[in-house]
Amino acid sequence: MEFTLKTRIEAPAEEIYKAWLSSDGHTKMAGGAATSTNKVGSSFTAWDNYIHGGNKILEPYSRIVQSWRTSQFEEGEEDSQIEILLKEEKGATELTLIHTNVPESGEHYIKGWDEHYFQPMKTYFSKNRKRINFSEM
Repeated sequence: MEFTLKTRIEAPAEEIYKAWLSSDGHTKMAGGAATSTNKVGSSFTAWDNYIHGGNKILEPYSRIVQSWRTSQFEEGEEDSQIEILLKEEKGATELTLIHTNVPESGEHYIKGWDEHYFQPMKTYFSKNRKRINFSEM
């Protein structure tokens, strides 16, 4: 199973990219504890270890490709993959999420992306626009 979701976030692509790949930034923008780096080949966790995977392709400020799985995946199921495309226009960013190789039982992830990522990200970036210091990330 696979699906594509799109949302618009009122923040530059660079800020979203850096937050996604920063432990502190990812934790704050999504709301659940995360560990992450901006290095290809490194692993990450999100939502208190519910999600884990690895960085496969990183194209600064435009594309993130990660292997991805949750603790709900069955043993023996392959990792799924997420591809995040960031397209900035006039200070806001269209985020396209392509989630592939999702287990057939994973339809609930569609709603999960909106509830646990897109909506918290929109709130985080709109409330923190003037206070985020991404040079430290």
